[in-house]
Amino acid sequence: MSQGANQFHNALCSAGLLLLISSSFALSGKLAIQKIKPSANPPHYVAFSRRLPPDKQFQHAFDRLTFGPRPGDLEHVRALGLKTWLDLQLHPDQLTENPTLQERLAPLASVQMSVSQTVSVRPLSVIAGDLSEVKLIRAIYSNHQLLELLDDFWFNHFNVFFGKGVDRFTLPAYERDAIRRHVLGKFYDLLLATAESPTMLFYLDNWQSAGPGFAARHPNQKNRRGLNENYGRELLELHTLGVNGGYTQKDVIEVARCFTGWTITAPRQGGAFQYNDKMHDKGKKIVLGHVIPPGGGMGDGIEVLNILAHHPSTAHFISLKLAQCFVADDPPPSLVNRMTQTFLKTGGDLGAVMQTMFSSGEFWSEGAYRAKIKTPFEMVVSAVRAANANVTSASLLSDELQKLGEPLYRKIEPTGYSLQNADWVSSAGLLERMNYAVALAHNRIPGVQVDIANWQALPQPDPMNLAHSLLQQDPTAQTQAAIEKALASMDPRSQVAQNPPNAVPSLIAGLTLGSPEFQRR
Repeated sequence: MSQGANQFHNALCSAGLLLLISSSFALSGKLAIQKIKPSANPPHYVAFSRRLPPDKQFQHAFDRLTFGPRPGDLEHVRALGLKTWLDLQLHPDQLTENPTLQERLAPLASVQMSVSQTVSVRPLSVIAGDLSEVKLIRAIYSNHQLLELLDDFWFNHFNVFFGKGVDRFTLPAYERDAIRRHVLGKFYDLLLATAESPTMLFYLDNWQSAGPGFAARHPNQKNRRGLNENYGRELLELHTLGVNGGYTQKDVIEVARCFTGWTITAPRQGGAFQYNDKMHDKGKKIVLGHVIPPGGGMGDGIEVLNILAHHPSTAHFISLKLAQCFVADDPPPSLVNRMTQTFLKTGGDLGAVMQTMFSSGEFWSEGAYRAKIKTPFEMVVSAVRAANANVTSASLLSDELQKLGEPLYRKIEPTGYSLQNADWVSSAGLLERMNYAVALAHNRIPGVQVDIANWQALPQPDPMNLAHSLLQQDPTAQTQAAIEKALASMDPRSQVAQNPPNAVPSLIAGLTLGSPEFQRR
């Protein structure tokens, strides 16, 4: 570890000792949550030291650790116990999967194929459609809700674009084998899996990156290969250290040199990862103060991944991004520092980092409660779950995400989709969300069927009963006023002529699911 890294590591450990956190307290067999003193953070984080009352903790758990509750979910978890449920979410291998999920996934065969099989699938739009449908159906039906959220988080973190060349047929294996299987494991394993993936190698052009000697030995090559810095830059800036992680442009170049020769065999025929020693830059490299001797091979890249996976800046950057996703856009430093320490102590155990976050007072605080805005993906799925809709085809839901600004697997830039509230709040975006909610509530989305008959008894005698059942809590005064105004303006005769049994519940449901209140989590 370099001198700068050592100083940063020591500073973090000192900060951890100075955190004014009192001993944990137990919620009578439910959860042990650390109590955070207001002085643990700057004054504007004071809300994160105020613990949520127990009655709000169940709703908060579903808002943050799932794609929203389906009818009956909250009652089930209250009976099971919040701690038991959370433990199962963190250990999905111990939680029986929903049999309905497998039934829905069975026809979407291309997502389970190897790359050598998907390369022959035609048209390629079948793969794109299957990918999007599988992602939506898993989010809607899976009992492993936290796993699905983490799959989405880490795919965005290691984003690739479906529309680039061979990634059109390698992407299913990338998400399945490089992302999903490592989201609760060691960060190094996740980093290595993405680095060796033909999808990432092609997306960031590293498969063509070669040392200076290779071009000299192949002067007649049609596409002359040289050093490509794309992967080296994104590896440092987006995947590990973060933009302020302490690296320089010289480090970017040195990292790129270390990964020369990491390529693909016959990429357009579905080839696998290959290390080509003839393409590798054999010279001496210095990465973040670490000397990598001359004459090396594939091990140069492996050493870089080891340095980065265990670097304090990486620990902090990953902890911050996870806290931004699951706690707040501006999470309190006390939490991020503790998560960072866990990352460093456990060698990047992502499950342990998540456990630190979920046992923190900051997570179960008034500051975190309903502080996040749902992404379009989260909103579309949560509305389907709240309405308890039966999804036989999710292709039209994928189209809705296109309208809402988050087409799945279509983010061109390597940054992935944003975690920040401000990037998902606009007048046009909120209008599209309302249009989607109304269409869903009126059964206007083919392949998605809401049983409106189950709603019909709820509006009487109080129309807010249905709103309460969808929100799993009392609607705000703003939502109530909007529903009452809409009901008062209805023309009874025209409604009777059009669809008498369904008009009122569908209207209430659409307004509730499209309300600003439902957009929060």
